[in-house]
Amino acid sequence: MKASSKKPENRYINDLRRFGFSQSQVLAVRGTIVPIGLSLLFLAFVALLVGTGYTNVGEELLIIVAAAVIGGYMALNIGANDVANNMGPAVGGKVLTVAAAVAIAAICESAGALLAGGDVVKTVAKGIIAPGDNISVEDFRYLMLSALLAAALWINLATILGAPVSTTHAIVGGVLGAGIAAAGVDLVNWATMSKIAASWIISPLFGAAIAAALLLFIKIKVLNAEKRLEGALKWVPILIGVMAAAFAAYMAMKGLKKIWKPSTIEIVICSGLSFVVALVLSRPYIAKRIQGLGNRKRDINSLFDLPLIAGAALLSFAHGANDVANAVGPLAAIISTVGEQTEIASKVTIPFWVMVIGAFGIALGLGLFGPKLIAVVGEKITRLNSPRAYCVALSSAITVLIATTLGLPVSSTHIAVGAVFGVGFLREFSENPNRRKLRPGHKLNATAEDAFNSRNLRGTRRLVRRRFALSIAAAWVITVPAAAMLAAMIYAVLQLH
Repeated sequence: MKASSKKPENRYINDLRRFGFSQSQVLAVRGTIVPIGLSLLFLAFVALLVGTGYTNVGEELLIIVAAAVIGGYMALNIGANDVANNMGPAVGGKVLTVAAAVAIAAICESAGALLAGGDVVKTVAKGIIAPGDNISVEDFRYLMLSALLAAALWINLATILGAPVSTTHAIVGGVLGAGIAAAGVDLVNWATMSKIAASWIISPLFGAAIAAALLLFIKIKVLNAEKRLEGALKWVPILIGVMAAAFAAYMAMKGLKKIWKPSTIEIVICSGLSFVVALVLSRPYIAKRIQGLGNRKRDINSLFDLPLIAGAALLSFAHGANDVANAVGPLAAIISTVGEQTEIASKVTIPFWVMVIGAFGIALGLGLFGPKLIAVVGEKITRLNSPRAYCVALSSAITVLIATTLGLPVSSTHIAVGAVFGVGFLREFSENPNRRKLRPGHKLNATAEDAFNSRNLRGTRRLVRRRFALSIAAAWVITVPAAAMLAAMIYAVLQLH
């Protein structure tokens, strides 16, 4: 009787489980189909727009439409993957929700692309190849088309796998592979390629070191100080001023280079004025904020919320201004060869309608597919809060400024992710509870030391997830060769027509 009385209850529980599973599957399918459907509608609109706008080019219409659609596809993937580096820390620090981050990033990315996007771009993607008499106009079109499609496919795969990769490196790899397939290795500028390879190491290390140094300073002067409120009143306005100065220089050198090309002296003056203005304005703001706060770290953390949001928005604006060329640069290069052109120009002007495709493609890709990578960067590598996320954002701007001044090629993706790992590993060193169990001057025997190190190792693994470090590093290393091989294969297929 006891067993039979449980059967209806078990059946009821199993029915509920099956219903819940079915419902979750329906939601998962809907969550996949709807974004893909909207993306296809966007690409169809691009094809229709370009097809009706170029009615007098004859047989060249097909390759123009194909290039525009692939450029739109590339823009979608940039939005899905690359923008996460700017907004991920703010989401991970619980300063912004995913929806708010997507909305802010979409507006700032579009504004950056349309208002300050590069008006001139090298047709060969940052000087990777040097087309001349070795390659015809037709082959050059196929080269750029292959490079664009290969880069988009690789970024799409990386997004599905949850790996933030450099879109610049993807398009560079695509141009490299298609260029070699078109005219051999002599077409490649190997000096430029060696600098790009060096950036795989330079970018994350710079980002990690600067972010860790900033966080260590904040810990010593503010968070771990005996009188945190006094420390915050003194140092947080200065930190806000430093951020304002860094982003003023960053925007002058990178984000606004289309509409303003300042001299070095003008950049220094603009940066210095931004520091003073931000310092003067933030002092009364911080003084007012701390009046209702306690002396706890959690209370102090909230002082970094507003500067973090502003920094993330500016990073997105600068990203839209710079990286939109990765989506539409090859498209503009193909457009420049349409008509009676018999030579390949070293530089081309990007038409406004091409910039619009890039801008809205990035924004749409971010809204539809971006939350996955935002979660990876902001939440799954290590736990972030406002000060840590602030250090990541500021590190990204400072690292780009230093690298640009020194002439070093760096990736904003690698910098941001490296900065997240930098603050995570600093946490392991300073916050690992097992490390504190060993008193200064106290020595352990071999067995006890092994046990202590084992406990310490387990503690550190809870602070930074190593598997993400390995998977992301692997994706970075293989981005250029993978995109290159894809582009070479696509180019070979196109040549069979």
